[in-house]
Amino acid sequence: MLKYIIFDFDGTLADSRHVFISAWNSLADKHKYEKINRAEWNTLRKLPILERIKRLNFPIFKTPLIISDFYRFYRKYAKEIKLYPGMKEVLDTLERKGYNIAIISSNSEDVIKEVLRRNNVRNISQIMSSKFIFGKDQLIRRFLKEQHLRKSEVMYVGDEQRDIFACKTAGVKIIWVSWGYDAKELVQSQKPDYFVDSPKGILEVVYQQDR
Repeated sequence: MLKYIIFDFDGTLADSRHVFISAWNSLADKHKYEKINRAEWNTLRKLPILERIKRLNFPIFKTPLIISDFYRFYRKYAKEIKLYPGMKEVLDTLERKGYNIAIISSNSEDVIKEVLRRNNVRNISQIMSSKFIFGKDQLIRRFLKEQHLRKSEVMYVGDEQRDIFACKTAGVKIIWVSWGYDAKELVQSQKPDYFVDSPKGILEVVYQQDR
C-alpha cells in the first residue's frame, strides 16, 4: 500500500520555465555559455540533458559555481513561479485520501517553501533539496531510510529523464508528467512506470496502484 507520494518541483508541481530561462540567460555572459532562445525551447526539451548542455556550451563542471547564482535569481523572482493548474487540487485530494506528500527537488528549499506559501499549500510533510543535477536517487534512498519505508510504499512524480533514472536506480515507481521540462519523445525509451498528460491522471494512477 502506498504511504507517500513524492513530487519533483520544477516542471511537475510548479511552472518555473520562464524563470529558469531568464536566470540562465542573465548568467550566460558571466559564466561564458550560450543563452537559450525561447523559440528553441521545444527543441531543447527533446534533447538529453548532456546534449542540451553541450549545445549551450555549458561546462558541466561549473554547476557548483553557478548554483548559488541560480538560487539567488529564483529567490528574487519566486513570485513569478506558479503551480500548474490543477496541481493544488491533486495535493489536497491526496491528503484527504490519507496519503503523505513530500518533495524531492534540485531547487532550493526556501524557494519551494515560498512558492507553496503563496499558493496556500500546507500539506507537504517534507522537502529535500539537492544541489546537483544528478543524484536524486541518493535523496530518495535517504528519504526511505529516514521514514522507515519500503520501496513499494512510495511513488515519485516527475517530468525529466533524470527523474526516471533516479527512480529506477532507487527502485521506486515513477509517474512521468508530460507538461514539464522533458518531451515525451525523449523519455519514452526510458520506460517510466506510468505516463500522464493531466494532473487528474496522477490521481488515477495512485488509486489504481492501491486497488
